[in-house]
Amino acid sequence: MLKWALIFFLVSIVAGIFGFTNIAAGAATIARVLFFIALAIMLVFLLLGLLAGAAIV
Repeated sequence: MLKWALIFFLVSIVAGIFGFTNIAAGAATIARVLFFIALAIMLVFLLLGLLAGAAIV
């Protein structure tokens, strides 16, 4: 998920350099959404790992 967010971020930067502002804005939006989805998934797994560790101990 973070890999795709980074790819869309790089596409956004390259498109912005070449003047394709609409494509850059769209790619930046996709990158932002993917980043926050990955962040939410990471937090869920962190919480599950903490709860599983507490259940074992």
